[in-house]
Amino acid sequence: MARLTSLAAGLGWVAAGVLAAAPVAAAGCSSSPAAGGASIPRVRLLAARHAPAGWHNASLLGGRAVLAYPPAMHLVEGDRGTVSAAKFNASGAYLMYLNATPKQSSETLGNWPGFRIEHLKKENAVTARLIAESRGVRFLGGTGTCVVDAYVTKVKSNHYTELACFVRGQTTSSVIIAAAPTARWASASRVLMRAVAAYQVQ
Repeated sequence: MARLTSLAAGLGWVAAGVLAAAPVAAAGCSSSPAAGGASIPRVRLLAARHAPAGWHNASLLGGRAVLAYPPAMHLVEGDRGTVSAAKFNASGAYLMYLNATPKQSSETLGNWPGFRIEHLKKENAVTARLIAESRGVRFLGGTGTCVVDAYVTKVKSNHYTELACFVRGQTTSSVIIAAAPTARWASASRVLMRAVAAYQVQ
């Protein structure tokens, strides 16, 4: 997930903004215990549903997973076998980013929260912290474990936040990432989380 991580590493988010911007809770699971006895709040997502009219679709895994993205975003080049869409500002900096990647390592529904944080740290993040997590999240055609995390990149110390979900369908497993710069989260979160809610797997 090199491309996924390198881009996401440039996109960091704030806990309060992430949770406040998601109006519907899709996962009904309780909070998880964290180190030191604190509890990790649930990720709040829009309920799984098909993308709005006018959105575009990009297939992953030979059509066994479909990433939906809004007209304001455009497909961008990524690693072979992945699908990415993004929106840029006039200077070419990312404003919003979506990525779907097939399962590539030992990630599972059970270990996803820890796996994602460690992956970020190993690849491109100076720091990465878990903000929220939910298990048993319903997707179109499958089930997922989702996390919201914030991190700072090793290059240029960019701050980003991402909603990252490991999704298991009947035949395949994959990861969907929705990210934006921290300063953009309040305006970008609703669209990005809507895209995650529309992710389809088989």
